[in-house]
Formats: sequence, structure tokens, C-alpha cells
Amino acid sequence: MLDSIIKETKENPNSAIIWMHGLGADGYDFADIVPELGLPENAAIRFIFPHAPIMPVTINGGYKMRAWYDISDMDLGQNPDIDGIEKNSKFVAEFIDAEIKKGISSEKILLIGFSQGGVMALHTATRYPKKLAGAVSLSSYFPTTSTMPSDGVNSKIPVFFGYGNYDNVVSPSLSQKAYDFLKSNGNPIERHSYDMQHSVCMEELNALGKWIAKCL
Repeated sequence: MLDSIIKETKENPNSAIIWMHGLGADGYDFADIVPELGLPENAAIRFIFPHAPIMPVTINGGYKMRAWYDISDMDLGQNPDIDGIEKNSKFVAEFIDAEIKKGISSEKILLIGFSQGGVMALHTATRYPKKLAGAVSLSSYFPTTSTMPSDGVNSKIPVFFGYGNYDNVVSPSLSQKAYDFLKSNGNPIERHSYDMQHSVCMEELNALGKWIAKCL
């Protein structure tokens, strides 16, 4: 399994959240954000923040960094690395498997991701063979909609969708495309947009915390 950072809100957690970072970051990027979610005091959640594999990234001149998949075009809607997404999605699934083995019900497990991590959250959650609690896409998109199984146990998984109106990395149009797909697919989905660039904000984290509490 990939290395990760683990934080628990209480002893003996009864639910788990696996949170994937964006390109070039690592698990520490969001590890200190848990208190900002405003979760209920009785929430017993294990947060897992994996470190993505280190790999060469084409748009950065082949420089090796932590990435969930390769990016070859500044226009993220062009030539997505489907093979890389599918390959490294298995690492995310391993974390889900591990939590289930520890006694956490699959229906009490959430996937969250920012940017590249959001792609991994949506891709993995909609394909995982056991029912999950939900998936969260933050400042992200969904390049693998064409291969998403229509009859999978998580094909209608609840989704929280947050993005910035001025995002200069993942364009709002790409985020809108992903939202439109999930909405038309029948997924219960909350959409939250904010006047920010490629980032997260306190208002978004507060909304996310309320959504997490509702799901778990």
C-alpha cells in the first residue's frame, strides 16, 4: 500500500474518509484541515491522507513528482491519461479494502479528492464493488465518465461537488461538465461554487463538513 497520514477524531472510529491530494502535493496538504470541517463532537472518523506515487509528469518536462496520473496537455479535457487513472485507482481501492478489514462498513466510507485527487475519488468510488457512503470532488473534473458502469452498486453514489468560479487550473466549464453528467445520471449531488481560484475556502469546508455529517 501507499504511505499515508492517519488522523482520528475519536478512538475506535466507526467510519473512514480517504482524502487524495492534488498534483505535486502529498498527504500533508490536507492533513491539518480536519478541525476546519466543523464536524459533530461525537463523530468517530478515521481520516486517511495517502501520498500519491512519484512519477514523471509530461507538462512539467518529465520531472518526477507525486501524481495520481500523467498530464500531457494544459487543456485537461484533452488526452486524459485514462490508463494511469485506472492503474492508480487500485491504490485508492486498497485503502478502502483495508478499512473494511478493520471493521468499518463500506457504507461508512467516503472518498474525497482535490484536483487530481478529485478525479481519483470519483473514478474509484463509482467503480468500487461494495456500496460506499459518497464521493467528494473539490476543484476537479471527471475524465472517465464514458467508462463508468451504469449498473454498478455505486453508479448513483451521492456526490459533493465544489469548485472555484475563477479556477485557472481546472476550468469551471470542465467542472460543470462533470456536474452535468452526474446530475443527468441521477446521482444525488450537491454543487457549491465559490469566488476563488484553484483552492478551497472556509465556506466550502463548512458546507463539506455538514455534508459529511449527513452522509455518515
